[in-house]
Amino acid sequence: MIDIQKYRAMGYSDQEIYSAYNELQQESGLQQSYATAMNQSTMMPQTANTIIAGQMNQENLIKWQLELDSILERIEHILRGDKPTMINGNMVFIPATDDKNKIFNDYGVSEIMRILSIYLNRNTILSNYDEDTINWKILDFGKEVSDLIFLKYEEMGLDTLEKRKRYPMIVREIVDAVHSSFLRALNGGERDSLRQARNIVQNENIGQNQQQIYNMKERSLINPMRYIFGKNKY
Repeated sequence: MIDIQKYRAMGYSDQEIYSAYNELQQESGLQQSYATAMNQSTMMPQTANTIIAGQMNQENLIKWQLELDSILERIEHILRGDKPTMINGNMVFIPATDDKNKIFNDYGVSEIMRILSIYLNRNTILSNYDEDTINWKILDFGKEVSDLIFLKYEEMGLDTLEKRKRYPMIVREIVDAVHSSFLRALNGGERDSLRQARNIVQNENIGQNQQQIYNMKERSLINPMRYIFGKNKY
């Protein structure tokens, strides 16, 4: 507790005494909070999610960057022949009602989506491939997909001449989608991008906390009562 009588005798008013004491208490609380936050940050596992905790914009950006489900969903709609339509500002897909607009049947769609799900995922984009490796992987993939659809086109739903005319473009679109996924892993580019985002957020958080402590200390330095109570007494 404060020895009020002592400081009254030195000529300070009650308001000045309590004001100085409260300011020092606030500074002490801020220092303790900062120390606790720093200890917790060093104990937390350094994953993409914990690094950006509390930073909603960065969190949304990284989730969007790693989330490939929306890409797979769009591809599935296209393979089924669904029609994209804007309703109330949102993109929705209207199922095709005419068989001639259904490029693949259910089996054909599920077979292609099964293959794409193996390549369009976080495991691929967070890998580290050089350009030559990507090129031969995509070349090999393109040949295999082309052969698969060619050998099973009727079973997969390409049962008319008009549907089979789309075959070359469908193969190109599938290969390009997988190629784009691999390019994100070129020389570990996606991992480096996430690592840089993590470092930026960490530095911003530490800098903000340090600035708050510095501002509090500067305000305390101009308070004549801190030299009466002492910097670390309370």
